[in-house]
This record gives sequence, structure tokens and C-alpha cells, in this order.
Amino acid sequence: MTAKEYLSQAFYIDSGINSKLEQLTGLHELAVKATSRLSRTPVSGSKDAHQLEEVICKILDLESEIGKEMKRLLELKQEIMRVIESVSNADYRILLEFRYLCFYSWEKIAVEMGYDRRYILKMHNRALNSVKI
Repeated sequence: MTAKEYLSQAFYIDSGINSKLEQLTGLHELAVKATSRLSRTPVSGSKDAHQLEEVICKILDLESEIGKEMKRLLELKQEIMRVIESVSNADYRILLEFRYLCFYSWEKIAVEMGYDRRYILKMHNRALNSVKI
């Protein structure tokens, strides 16, 4: 595994968490719809009750998955932070933190650090070469 692949793991876990949070929002909206249908006293109430029960179970399962992924992300970020802290050049450390812990775009990193985007990309390659996994 290259330094870049190692450091990029947190981004992919974070993206997965964000996707699951979007799914969770959809399930909450579905639960609200199912609840409002129950309050209208449908002809056959058992179907809607089972539908709501299924949605609630899916919500709980997804919340559990999100919790596990968040714990995994936190542990990985701590590990990545230790690796980044071992880099001796302060500019390299800042760049790596912005990119792999804060998930900043190259443009935002350039603005934050006060350098040209092209220089940031060159510095990034040097920073990766100084990372020891």
C-alpha cells in the first residue's frame, strides 16, 4: 500500500458514512409518512403497522452501522495523525492534515497555505515521499 492509498482510507470511510446518513434521512422521511398514514385510520391497519415496524428496524440497523463506521473512522484518523506527526517538515504536515484529515480540495489548501495550487501539488508529492507507514 502506498502512502497516498494509506492516507486516503479515511476519505472513503467518511464518504461511506455520508452516504449512509443520506439513506437514514430517507428512512426517517419514510417513517414519518408511514406514521401519518396510521393516524388516518386505514381500513386495514396491520399492513401500515408492519411497514412502519420494518422502517424502524432498518433505521436502527443503519444507525448501528453508522456508529461502527464512525468509530472506525475516528480510530483510523488517530492512526493517520500519528503517521503525519512523524513527518519532520511542518509545511508537509499541515498539507497532509488538510488533505487527508480535513478532506480539503487542492484549491482550499492553496488558499489556506498561501501558495499556488501547482506548488501545493509538487509539495504534496514531496510530503508523500516523506511519509513512513
